[in-house]
Amino acid sequence: MSDHKLQELANRCGEWLRGSGPQSEIVISSRIRLARNLAAFPFIRRCTDADRQQIEKTFKDAVAGIDSWQGLWQVEVADLPTLDRQLLVERQLISRELSEANGARCVFIDPQETFSLMINEEDHLRMQVMHSGLDMEQAWEQINAMDDLLSDRVNYAFHEKMGYLTACPTNLGTGMRVSTMLHLPALVITQQIEKVFRSLQKMGLAVRGLYGEGSQAMGDFYQISNQVTLGRSEIDLVKQVGEVIPVIIDYERQARAFLVKESRKDLHDRVSRAYGILCTAQTISSEETLHLLSSVRMGIYLGLIPDVEIPTINKLFIHTQPAHLQKLRGAELPSADRNVERAMYLQSHLRKRAADNGGASDN
Repeated sequence: MSDHKLQELANRCGEWLRGSGPQSEIVISSRIRLARNLAAFPFIRRCTDADRQQIEKTFKDAVAGIDSWQGLWQVEVADLPTLDRQLLVERQLISRELSEANGARCVFIDPQETFSLMINEEDHLRMQVMHSGLDMEQAWEQINAMDDLLSDRVNYAFHEKMGYLTACPTNLGTGMRVSTMLHLPALVITQQIEKVFRSLQKMGLAVRGLYGEGSQAMGDFYQISNQVTLGRSEIDLVKQVGEVIPVIIDYERQARAFLVKESRKDLHDRVSRAYGILCTAQTISSEETLHLLSSVRMGIYLGLIPDVEIPTINKLFIHTQPAHLQKLRGAELPSADRNVERAMYLQSHLRKRAADNGGASDN
């Protein structure tokens, strides 16, 4: 991938924050990921450099043989500078593990950012499909078709009883993770979030932060996914997550309605203060920015800030992340300078938007 294409990525909003899918005020994205390994090679942690190169070549040859994938962007992750790798992590197009690994590794990216194929991550192949909003059935249909295309061209490691063989035992079986990213600020404010999490864990579902396993929940974003893949069919896993998410959506909506009815002044104060800080801060960290944008995003849906649109906030969520900010600025910046640049970027977008729409709300 050329630097021009990376710059193109940095300048737009990724699939997971387009805000165009079903229930997108709460469900940011639906993602399905499949883990696969080639039968002829050991798992990645036991691979030699030559093995990794041959695995990469095998998948490159397979992708090259699929006519509908001729427009994919191919990125040699091993050759990317740290900043560009971090950019792809922030876009949710590669994992931190692929970014930080050693040796031959690459990713194929759909230009619309609905899917990516990671080669030589924890497994030989990690493919993912990501759709805006609550759209798991369509995501499953797409990734199932993709898996069929590849399986016609490569020989996966598969056991008749255990299913697909994976580097981590928790992925054994289908090798599938079904996940949704939810924005749950009202459940956090009303202190109901831990109760929801405990219920999810009892049902065998995992709760992770913004960037998946091992990451913190920033901006009240949470990823909810299945934990077990062995002994369950792909349809069962999609159904398991698909039945739970509408319940969580309903809880979040009830919490928002409660805040509007019982604590409207406090809620409006929280949202207005968040908006005010974002519009006037001279220096601000990425973590504080996400926290404040979360309140503003909820406030917009509740009609408390009518002069700002959700796409603007979604864009700010991604563009104020460290790698995006530096890519847009055209220079690598130390942390203190990034905080200043972030504040300037927020002011330029939010103040202009408010001025164009006649000022902030007085609700």
